[in-house]
Amino acid sequence: MGEFVSLEVVDGIGTIRLDRPKMNALNAQVQEEIRSCAHEAAARDDVKAVIVYGGERVFAAGADIKEMAEMSYTDMVQRSGALTSSFSAVAAIPKPVVAAITGYALGGGCELALCADIRIAADNAVLGQPEVLLGIIPGAGGTQRLSRLVGPSKAKDIIFTGRFVKADEALAIGLVDKVVAADEVYPAAHAWAAQFANAASYALRAAKESIDRGLEVDLQTGLEIERQQFAALFATQDRTIGMTSFVENGPGKAQFTGS
Repeated sequence: MGEFVSLEVVDGIGTIRLDRPKMNALNAQVQEEIRSCAHEAAARDDVKAVIVYGGERVFAAGADIKEMAEMSYTDMVQRSGALTSSFSAVAAIPKPVVAAITGYALGGGCELALCADIRIAADNAVLGQPEVLLGIIPGAGGTQRLSRLVGPSKAKDIIFTGRFVKADEALAIGLVDKVVAADEVYPAAHAWAAQFANAASYALRAAKESIDRGLEVDLQTGLEIERQQFAALFATQDRTIGMTSFVENGPGKAQFTGS
C-alpha cells in the first residue's frame, strides 16, 4: 500500500487506485507505487483481473510538471527508463486489465490508460498527449502504444497538435472501447473484469501473451508464439476441466480452478 497508489482486491478483482489530489499528477513516487501495485497484482493468485482507476473526478491529468521542470538532461537520462518501465509493469500484468477513465487522461495519464487491455471512459472524459506543447514528446509509451492502437496517422495528429480528444472521438477512432455515463465508469469496468473472476487463468494469460508478443513480430513468428502457448495449455488442469465439461455438459459450464 503506497501513499498515493493502492491495490484493493475484492472477489478476485484487483483495483489499482490512484489517489493523489487534486489531479493524480504522476510524479516519480506515484510511478514507483504504480510499479509496485502492478507487480503485486501480477503475482497474487487471488487477483484474476485488474481495474486501473483514478477516482470519480479524474483518471490522471499527466506528469508532475513542477517536478519535471527542475530536471536536467542527465537527470532525465537516469529517470526515463524507470518511468517507462513503471508503466510497462501495468501492460505486463498477465491478466485482463481495464482502465476506468473519468475526467482527464492526459500525457502520462493517457499513456497509463494505453497500458490496459481495454479502456472504458466517461462521456465527459478528455484524453490526449499534449507533451509537444511543453516542448517535449510522450516519454512513457505514447508514441508507440498510441500508434499501434489507433494507427500512425491518427496518432501523429494527436501527438503533433497536442489537442484534446473528447470521449466520442476517442470511441470512434478506437482510443477507448466503451463510453458510459460518468457515474457508470467504475461499475462498467468492474462488470467487464468480473467476467474473469472464475475463468481459466492460464488460458487468459496465454491469450494475452500471444496477442501482445505477436504484435511485435512478423506473422510467422507470431504464429509460432501462438502454437507454443496453445500446446502448453494442455499441461493445465483447467484444460482438462474445460474439455471434460464441454463433452459432458456443453459449452460455458466449466468450473475452473485456475491451475
